[in-house]
Amino acid sequence: MRLPRFRRLGLRARITLLFALGAMLLSTIVAGATWTITRQNLVDEREGSSQDQFLANATQVDQRLADTDLDIEDLLSSLPSPSGAQPILFVDGSSFTPTLDENALPASMRTQVQGGTASVMTYRVDDEPRLALGVRLPDQSAEYYEVVDLTPLEHTLGSLAALLLVTSVLTTLAGAALGWWASRGALRPLAEVSQAAEAIAGGRLDTRLSSLDDPDLAVLASSFNDMASALEERIERDARFASDVSHELRSPLMTLSASIEVLEKRREEMPERARAALDLLVGEIARFQQLVTDLLEISRVDAGQVHLEREPVDVAEMVIQTVSASTHPVSVRIEPDATEVILDVDKRRLVRVLDNLLDNAEKHGGGATGVSLTKFDGHVIIAVDDAGPGVAPEDRKRIFHRFSRGSGAGSRGMADGVGLGLALVDEHVRLHGGEVRVEDRPDGEDGARFIVELPLVAR
Repeated sequence: MRLPRFRRLGLRARITLLFALGAMLLSTIVAGATWTITRQNLVDEREGSSQDQFLANATQVDQRLADTDLDIEDLLSSLPSPSGAQPILFVDGSSFTPTLDENALPASMRTQVQGGTASVMTYRVDDEPRLALGVRLPDQSAEYYEVVDLTPLEHTLGSLAALLLVTSVLTTLAGAALGWWASRGALRPLAEVSQAAEAIAGGRLDTRLSSLDDPDLAVLASSFNDMASALEERIERDARFASDVSHELRSPLMTLSASIEVLEKRREEMPERARAALDLLVGEIARFQQLVTDLLEISRVDAGQVHLEREPVDVAEMVIQTVSASTHPVSVRIEPDATEVILDVDKRRLVRVLDNLLDNAEKHGGGATGVSLTKFDGHVIIAVDDAGPGVAPEDRKRIFHRFSRGSGAGSRGMADGVGLGLALVDEHVRLHGGEVRVEDRPDGEDGARFIVELPLVAR
């Protein structure tokens, strides 16, 4: 089941996004309320002042129209207009206005005023806002109008809207920054826990979290440290057990080996069946000795008692010598750029790695078919190819676990290994800062390729 897109984000990203959304929502509400209230107040103020002045002017016009020698144009020009209103007067069907055309008034408004009803109307002319006020002067058979240009008010509201929009954007960004800062402080202890867990997984079992001042997070640190202590004690106890058992087994093994040597010297005196039994016994004793040796090595790794004795090593020469000394030597291919590579490594452990890979190929992969040495991207790569059935993708990590040979172990040969050889390979390579993996053979033939990557610079 796919998680929602928000859930797939990181925790810090989600906290930052929530802070930003909260800030955006709050700023939008405040900006919307501010713009609505301000707009209403400005419009009401403009309409109120315009109506008061209109009524005063209409009263003056009504009184002055009774004069017989009145110049209507001069009268309209002399009317006070603090809001920039422009008057229009209709007397006996004739229109008088200093600047406007009589068609500037909506026809519906004139009809309403002519019917004796005062009217206030907001409309647009050439996409510019206008406020018109009109009243009938029945004693003079006249109609008086004033038209107020609302363009300045609309510009003021537009500037206010732009300012509120910018403020909302800045508030949203500030909320996101605050969320990022808050999440950084809140997640810092989790980052420390992650680093400590990674250190423990890498073998530093004595890693602990420092005490935290926050009482809510102090419980986390205390619980983690208790868990790490219990884990360290358990691993050390298991390592001591494996080491003690291995040491205890060495004495009887030495006795058995000595007895086998005595029997080997009298081999010619034995009947055929006794010789066969002796051969089986020799093989099992050798296998048992290898198991004890591997267990001792693993227990030292678990106990943290392994120290690399580094020395400059010519990798190409080491690979050639190791393959030549093996029971079934194979061809070695060394790329030209890897012929003179010198690594600062523990030679004994690196030889053991290559020996184990060759032994694994012999026991499980039908025998090694070739070893190659290359250099690529700051690493030296040692590859061992075998002729077996290969390793299934689901087993390619599991076969490096202890006492595991993968689900296809039976098909890779009836071997007598117990699954510690590749585990030791993984441990030794990891101690050198490298990694080991298994892939299909690049030539398309049946079999597996075990690859060891070692950094050119020691870690």
